[in-house]
Amino acid sequence: MIIEKIDIYKVPPRWVFLRLTTRSGITGWGEPAVEGKSDSVIAAVKDFAHLLIGKDARQIEDLLQVMSKGGFYRGGVIMMSAISGIEQALWDIKGKSLGVPVYQLLGGPVRDKMRIYSWIGGDNSEELAFGVRQRIDNGFTAVKMNVSGQLDSHVSLKKIKEIKKNIQKVRETIGEENDFAIDFHGRVPKSMAKRLMQELEEFSPMFYEEPVLPEFSFYFDRLSSATSIPLAGGERLVGRSQFRDIIYHSSLDVLQPDLSHAGGIWEVKKIAASAEMSGILMAPHCPLGPVSFAAALQFDFCTHNVLIQETSLGIHYNTGEIDLLSYLSNKEDFKIESGFIHRTDKPGLGIEMDEDIIMEMSKIKHNWSNPVWRNSDGSFTEW
Repeated sequence: MIIEKIDIYKVPPRWVFLRLTTRSGITGWGEPAVEGKSDSVIAAVKDFAHLLIGKDARQIEDLLQVMSKGGFYRGGVIMMSAISGIEQALWDIKGKSLGVPVYQLLGGPVRDKMRIYSWIGGDNSEELAFGVRQRIDNGFTAVKMNVSGQLDSHVSLKKIKEIKKNIQKVRETIGEENDFAIDFHGRVPKSMAKRLMQELEEFSPMFYEEPVLPEFSFYFDRLSSATSIPLAGGERLVGRSQFRDIIYHSSLDVLQPDLSHAGGIWEVKKIAASAEMSGILMAPHCPLGPVSFAAALQFDFCTHNVLIQETSLGIHYNTGEIDLLSYLSNKEDFKIESGFIHRTDKPGLGIEMDEDIIMEMSKIKHNWSNPVWRNSDGSFTEW
């Protein structure tokens, strides 16, 4: 399984696909990505090419050691995201070469189906309620939304009441039999996080995500003591070393590594093992494309402490005719039924990429970047 060629495709709406081709003709797909920094990640993948071409794609652990440590400098979201996409493709090749799904190579399945949740948008209660109804009609039993749009350094009483009205409408719409999570997105001022969490607790969200920025993770203990709602975070962290403190020295309840940022399937599997020892559940972050989602599902199917899996299906980034499954030929394998996706036995990552559409869309490419927000006084604020 000697690696012969690396191809990279930048495609709408904001994704990057990577294809490794071996001399035997078996190909593997990965999704190296940093939202808004695609060209930087592509350059990093190219930097790793000389470490991959001519090497055996089945020697995944050794290749990861060399890529992550062989350049002297460690970590960083660009480097680790490039490694993540490459690693996904290596597992895809290994699974295909053996005729088994990746989850069979990592301990075997622990569940028959995986619960999925989807993000909903909206700036007022009616828009959010519409998004909830749409997701429920499409088979979901859980959703997630931002706590609010842009926030100033101080959250006014008027804004707090507006947020409460929105969340109350979501709870009324989704009912008690379904779940919703609230993403603070790190945009709530640290000084206001505790109060806002307490104000919203009556609506019983599944978890509060990123109630503070990752650099304030030491504050999780104080936040945890102020609410009975589970706290979630970790989407911006990469590699085991960055997850160590948040696992062992915080009161985090749900860990959210991204399999296209944190180092890939194997690295997140190691992170999950550490999290399990601290009684922490996993809910992998995944607002990205189909390869990243497929990699996350392979992880989910062989990891016992996974709570739920995020998907970008129908997310507002996916505009026009392009959505999560647009680049797949086997769309039926990702059908959501009663909130779950069922496990399949297809080899590798379990995806069949539609290469004709990929080639066509790679001519269009994309130039996505996140917005830059400013407070009412003109100063920068978190998106």
